[in-house]
Amino acid sequence: MSFNALIVNKDDDGNVSQNIEQIELDRLPEGDVTVAIDYSTVNYKDGLCVNATGGLVRNFPHVPGIDFVGTVEASDDGRYTAGDKVVLTGWRVGEAHWGGYAQKARVKADWLVPLPDGITPKQAMAVGTAGFTSMLAVMALEDHGMKPADGEVLVTGAAGGVGSVATAILANLGYEVAGVTGRPETADYLTGLGASRIVAREEINETTKRPLEAETWAGCVDAVGGAMLARVLGQMKYGSSVAAVGLAGGAALPATVVPFLLRGVNLLGIDSVMQPYDNRVRAWGRIAKDLPMDKLESMIEMATLGDLPKLGSAILKGQVKGRVVVDVNA
Repeated sequence: MSFNALIVNKDDDGNVSQNIEQIELDRLPEGDVTVAIDYSTVNYKDGLCVNATGGLVRNFPHVPGIDFVGTVEASDDGRYTAGDKVVLTGWRVGEAHWGGYAQKARVKADWLVPLPDGITPKQAMAVGTAGFTSMLAVMALEDHGMKPADGEVLVTGAAGGVGSVATAILANLGYEVAGVTGRPETADYLTGLGASRIVAREEINETTKRPLEAETWAGCVDAVGGAMLARVLGQMKYGSSVAAVGLAGGAALPATVVPFLLRGVNLLGIDSVMQPYDNRVRAWGRIAKDLPMDKLESMIEMATLGDLPKLGSAILKGQVKGRVVVDVNA
């Protein structure tokens, strides 16, 4: 039985191609569970994998797509039976293991979680790795004591996938959200998600020689890293925390330890790839409860497998707003 998949290839000269091909089921990698995929999505990592850059994909031909949602077709694991709705994010699927840019996938049962009640498959992929990471960040900040009464929470890269969902979740929980963006045209979009004010990227993107500035933010979800994260650390309130989720602005951190020593600031690393099962279920449960689905719908742009080469390049250039949901069967 054949099905469609986006196949990325790289020849000996380093030339990359992306083509939709019909492939047979026996070409899928080993795994416990075979899933008929409904939707996937587009994340920054997907852009790297579609374009075969960044070193994430080592073996070709390859099927990218780090997320998917679908229906179990066959299972050798007692936890899942045919007809179950399941979600996958992380575990290096779409990087080291064939992923969700296809109509079928075969994966380990340990990598799946049940689709929570109250979330449709399309909504699950509007959430995807980006939204799942956002929820992990909010949970970590709350676990470290952040409360709405403490003051404004900063979200950097607010118009991107992680930032959009973080903004909507935080606003829905009663937080005042300040959204940082370098795209002024996204201001109305961000206020529609619940941001109480917009911070221009240039206001906060430069390093400063002062290790501490005025205590401004009660918490921060940072998707940018680099000089912006260094600057934000010096603006955090005493005892507050920054959840670091991305490095769109660079992996280097030109900062000092002063905010940690004199203000007790916490820098919390958020990894969505290898999260334990129980915390995954907890996060998806919180998403079902705390992410307003009407706000989620406003973030969605629909796409097909044929759109992915163009979208993969666009997301690497910061040109994708909100969440792209890929209908692999369209």
